[in-house]
Amino acid sequence: MENIYNLTKEQLIEYLLKYQGKKYHGEELFRWLYEKKIKSFDEATNIKKEIRNHLESDFFIGELDVVQIERDRDVNKYLFELQDKEHVEAVLMRHDYGNSICVSSQVGCNMGCKFCESGRRKKVRNLTTGEMVEQVLRIEKDLGERISHVVVMGIGEPFDNYDNLIDFIKIINDPNGLQIGSRHITVSTCGIIPKIEEFSSFPYQVNLAISLHAPNDTLRSSLMPINKVYPLKKLIPVLKKYTEKTSRRLTFEYILLKNVNDSNQCAEELSRLIEKMNAYVNLIPYNATENLDFSRSDAFQIMKFYDILKKNHINVTIRKEFGSKISAACGQLRSKKEDI
Repeated sequence: MENIYNLTKEQLIEYLLKYQGKKYHGEELFRWLYEKKIKSFDEATNIKKEIRNHLESDFFIGELDVVQIERDRDVNKYLFELQDKEHVEAVLMRHDYGNSICVSSQVGCNMGCKFCESGRRKKVRNLTTGEMVEQVLRIEKDLGERISHVVVMGIGEPFDNYDNLIDFIKIINDPNGLQIGSRHITVSTCGIIPKIEEFSSFPYQVNLAISLHAPNDTLRSSLMPINKVYPLKKLIPVLKKYTEKTSRRLTFEYILLKNVNDSNQCAEELSRLIEKMNAYVNLIPYNATENLDFSRSDAFQIMKFYDILKKNHINVTIRKEFGSKISAACGQLRSKKEDI
């Protein structure tokens, strides 16, 4: 049996048409799933009994098991157990503009970024579309409130699970689904060039964030193995074409690592690398873990780095910190569970 949340509205309509259903039956069932949040197909009372019987035979309505929740001011971190007993994380962040969640796209990650707890444990498998959707639904259920913003930058590399990612976006954006506006959805990648090029043709106005973390190829290759395959000298021209084609503004994520990539020289190099691009830099204070030998830049150097970018006319923000009293680093809660 398959998780019903794997299906986009169009795929659900196609399924129902096989059993003499009508297009509007698919639209109605989609509303039952995402507006009424039914837990049994029999609750979809305006769908013919015969069709409901087929649904019962072919699909189940999934719900993630919550193993652990860590709570801090304005943030909850969830550890979910999947049907095969693997674990993933999602994070809720409360902002003045609404509830935002960071979802995972894979169990583990093969990108191997040296500073990342998620990459310390290799990829086990991709998450299904339904398992990504369920993260949103399960947190909404826990909160009793609507999720208004989604970022796909939890465990995993989203563009390494591209097809499921695209269906996930279609479902959460659908006006009969979770109704999350495309400009309220952000996907983060470490820089897989072929998928960035493919994503540039995706018609939804979804935001793209690039995990940059270094201003030159030598340093970035030492921190992020993906840079040896898709170095900055190839990545930056592709990103410039992306912004020209889509008219969407890029985000460059830059984790500040003490005495590694936080020097004044790095700030100047970064300014030259992305000057005149339709983009801004999101500086991220590092969340240290006991398993990795990196530490966060001190507050003075963070502000110095910020000031240099501003002086060079780079749009820049410093990410608001969440979860100082919980396992804040991406993948940290899962690693603790797996270590046990």
